[in-house]
Amino acid sequence: MDLPLFPLHTVLCPGVALPLHVFEERYRVMVGRCIDLGEPFGVVLIRQGREVGPLDGRIARVGTTALIREAGRYPDGRYDLMTVGGRRFRIADVENGPEPYLTADVRYLDEPIGDALTARGLSERVSQRFLRYLELLQPALDDDDGPEIEIEVIVDDEPDAERSEGSGAAGRPEHEDVTAGTDADRRELLMAAARRLVTPEDPTALSYVLAGLVHVELPARQGLLEAMDTEARLRRLDDLLSREIRLLDRHLKPLVVDARGAESRRN
Repeated sequence: MDLPLFPLHTVLCPGVALPLHVFEERYRVMVGRCIDLGEPFGVVLIRQGREVGPLDGRIARVGTTALIREAGRYPDGRYDLMTVGGRRFRIADVENGPEPYLTADVRYLDEPIGDALTARGLSERVSQRFLRYLELLQPALDDDDGPEIEIEVIVDDEPDAERSEGSGAAGRPEHEDVTAGTDADRRELLMAAARRLVTPEDPTALSYVLAGLVHVELPARQGLLEAMDTEARLRRLDDLLSREIRLLDRHLKPLVVDARGAESRRN
């Protein structure tokens, strides 16, 4: 199927929220058409190059559809969007059509779990590692005046995946504000929000939520997105979190992702 593409310096995972500020003309056109038709667009990682102007970099072949949940339009045509990751896809062919934005022929990817019993055990272990990681990470960021941690996922009130892809504005993000109050207050709010997320009843959903939250390099996050099944993704997360916990236990500075990541919300 044909899908409009929005290449960005970010990796969107299914079920994870992505706010966007859209100001470039070609993407204003794309967003307007997606809103009018009630259809998603695809977010793909720019491995090299820029978000604006001619795409002179290489894009990843696996991306995620972005479902538009909220949209606000400025008088000059810019948009503020709240999107959520829908389904993974693989690009079969990038098309040069009449549209000013990039389009591609894509194939949606299945979500195999691997060995279900192993995936359930891994999800429980990874959940506990993630909570320990957050306990160590928040004080480290406080000490370094680093970026605040926000936990923002989508609670989708439409369980049918294909139906939700066609719904332009259904569902709302559940946003935990962990920036107010004292350091202790913020840590308590953060951990409470995290505990609500890391329930291992759905290993696949858990794997994507944690892949979207853990502080890792973009190639590593893309690798998590592209994992062949849930079991493999959880194993990668287990290794990544174990590494980060070891570093934080030794009081080493946490990973600070490329500053361009902050610009991923602006095209």
